[in-house]
Amino acid sequence: MTSSQFPLVRQVDVALEKLGGELKGMTAGTIVLQIRDDSVGRFGIRHLPVDCGIREQRATGMNASQVDTLRRLAVEALRHKNGWTHGEISYDFVLKNGEVSLSVQFESNYNMANLMFRYSPKNRGRREASNE
Repeated sequence: MTSSQFPLVRQVDVALEKLGGELKGMTAGTIVLQIRDDSVGRFGIRHLPVDCGIREQRATGMNASQVDTLRRLAVEALRHKNGWTHGEISYDFVLKNGEVSLSVQFESNYNMANLMFRYSPKNRGRREASNE
């Protein structure tokens, strides 16, 4: 069964579930999903810079419950995506005072070469046939 047979919502949920282990312990970052034909292709996390110095108090990152909340919020945000099938979804997240905050950015992509290929050959052939 291919990923295109599953709705995008389910694919996003599966991708975030796969990233769950990496998300645990993180306090902030950006999750990036590349979308092609309404299917998730590549996905991953852009980590914010990590402070490698000596610190007296270590900030604790997300736990399993907070990661689940992040997944739920990310899937709910998909209701704002409409009318495009190719692009990128970026989820910026941060853990503040034990609460997960999430913002989403949708980027749609179109390919003019594909549009021109679809329209030009059909119209050109019909015009030439009607002029004869």
